[in-house]
Amino acid sequence: MLELSINKPSDLQKVAHALSSEVRLKIIYLLNKGTMNIHELSESLDKPVSTIAAHVKVLEDSGLILTELRPASRGAMKVCARNFDDIHIQLNAVKDQAKDNKYYELEMPIGQYVDFHVSPTCGIANHDGIIIPEDEPVHFYSPLRINAQLIWTRKGYFEYKLPLAIPSETKINELQISLEICSEAPNYDQNWPSDITVWLNGVDIGTWTSPGDYGDRPGKLNSIAWSDTTSTQYGLLKTWKVTNYKTTIDDVHLSDIKINDLHLLDHQFLTFRIGIKDDAIHKGGFNLFGKEFGDHPQDIKLKISFNNSK
Repeated sequence: MLELSINKPSDLQKVAHALSSEVRLKIIYLLNKGTMNIHELSESLDKPVSTIAAHVKVLEDSGLILTELRPASRGAMKVCARNFDDIHIQLNAVKDQAKDNKYYELEMPIGQYVDFHVSPTCGIANHDGIIIPEDEPVHFYSPLRINAQLIWTRKGYFEYKLPLAIPSETKINELQISLEICSEAPNYDQNWPSDITVWLNGVDIGTWTSPGDYGDRPGKLNSIAWSDTTSTQYGLLKTWKVTNYKTTIDDVHLSDIKINDLHLLDHQFLTFRIGIKDDAIHKGGFNLFGKEFGDHPQDIKLKISFNNSK
C-alpha cells in the first residue's frame, strides 16, 4: 500500500498527476497482468515508443511503478512492474509527531571500511590519481585507503562500522543511508547493469540494479587531470530508507524489512555492508564516491530519526 500524507504534498501531487492520464491508467492496468517492457506497452496501446517512455517516466517518478534495465539483443531494455496493489491517501497530518523527533547524523569516509572482499577490476583513487596498485586486492589493506575518494571492484563487498551515539531508551522511527554509487565496467559503460545489495547489521534490506558505469562527461567535483581520462566519472546519489513499515530506495519500495528487524539498539554501532551477491544475476561490480569526487559532495551519510518514548 502506498500511503501519502498532507505532510508530503509533493508526493501527493506526483501521484495525482500520474493518475490523471488515461494512457497511464491503461499502462497500470496492463501491468496488473505482469511485467512488460516499453516496446510491449507501445504495441499493446498502439502508441509511439517515445510517448510510452514519457508516460512510464511519470509513473516511475511517482513511485507507482518500478523499472529495471535488462540486457537485450541491442543494448538494454526497460522492464516495468506495478509497485502497489492499493493506494491510501491520508489527508490529515500526524499530529505533533515530527516536532518531537530528534536526529542523529554521521558521515563516514568511503576509505574507512573495516572489512572487504574485492576482485579485479579493483582499485582506489583520489584527485592525485591511483593511490594503490590496480587489480591487486592485498593493497586494499593499505593505510593509504583513508585518502580514498573513489573505490571500485567487480565482485565482493565493503563493510563499515558506523557508531550509534544515541540514547538507549529511545524509539527509532527511521534510518536513512545515502551515497553516490554506480556499476563498474572496464573504463566505463553507460549500459552495464549491476545488482547491488545492502546489508544492515547482517540483514539483507534489498537489492537495487544500477543501470551503468558513467563516464560520458566529467564529474562535477573531479580534478581536471581525472576528467581527462576515459575512466568512471560520476555516479547516482541513492538513499536507502528503513521505517517501521518497510524499506525503500529513493522512496520506492525495496523490501518489507522494518526498523525492528535491524535490532539497532542492541549495539553501539551499525554494521553497513554494500556489495554483489555471489548469485546475483547482473554481476556488474560497483564504484563508491567520496565527497570530493563525482557529482555529490558527500561520503556515506547516515541519518536516524528517533524520540524519547519507547
